[in-house]
Amino acid sequence: MKTIVGLLVFFVIFLGFYMSDASAQVSPNSAFVLEGSGYGVTEEIIRVSDLDLSIITSSQSRATTNFDIEDGFISLADNEFLVKDLKGSFLREGHFIRINGSVEDNSGETVTVRFFGRLIEESKDASVYSFTGRINTIDESFKVIYTSKLSKLIETPNIITESKEEQLILRILKGSSSQGIASSYIESSGTRQEATVTRGSDGALRASYFSHDRITVEPGTTIKIVNDDLVPHRLVSGQGLGTHSSVISGAVKICSEDNLAKIPKGFSIIPAGSDARGCDFTFDGRINTGMISPGDSVSITFNERGFYRIIDPDYPWMRIDGYV
Repeated sequence: MKTIVGLLVFFVIFLGFYMSDASAQVSPNSAFVLEGSGYGVTEEIIRVSDLDLSIITSSQSRATTNFDIEDGFISLADNEFLVKDLKGSFLREGHFIRINGSVEDNSGETVTVRFFGRLIEESKDASVYSFTGRINTIDESFKVIYTSKLSKLIETPNIITESKEEQLILRILKGSSSQGIASSYIESSGTRQEATVTRGSDGALRASYFSHDRITVEPGTTIKIVNDDLVPHRLVSGQGLGTHSSVISGAVKICSEDNLAKIPKGFSIIPAGSDARGCDFTFDGRINTGMISPGDSVSITFNERGFYRIIDPDYPWMRIDGYV
């Protein structure tokens, strides 16, 4: 009997330490990116499905932390659903994730979604979850299965000091205008020693196009962007073009609201009432660097709170996710 009681006490103490350690990773007012790939299944068909969601945590009660999904999309075959009203919760200090609400399809119709995720494994910079759930369109109900990575956007450290004031320097890396991974990326950049290829927390090789591709800063922060590539680049902010977007390597339609004062060259105007349907990326006007010549730099200031997705519209595989 004493042995059983002792084991129970040990288990409770161990569980307390374990849960305490896990809860430190999910706290209010934190930003995450959830990226996943999988399938949507009915009795007759199987479709490829991806998700790319920007999460900001809010209230916390015991082992549950609620969150809002402020930006992102879910794709199912050729259809992309944009976030309309999605919310969720981290349950048991992040061991489970629940997401439900509505998204909007290419025709403006409301589609309901419901997902439940279980923590599979975690590393120091990300966690892997297995999700199951439902996407209910007007015509069909798909059971969906995803393997997804949850990455926390951590505060970006200042990496250089100028005139006794700390300033964040973000570099566009040499070879960024050529998309690819591993040997193809290195060869296309022309200089093996300067091309940057990293291995993500999921073990996959990926090309790095910026010195920082995920940033968290305070409102009013100014970042200096230096172009170390051999071609000009321009960076703009908006919505769309997630990591798993099916159009990331093809022709991309980039749109802009018609009431913006300066619409970048090559962007399409969103027709009134269209709600940006048919657009792969929608420019929001918050960040627009203009062309940055090789060796030159520009400074941008993040004034508004919220998520930022920043891309180069000429090389749309170049992407930065940020939270202010």
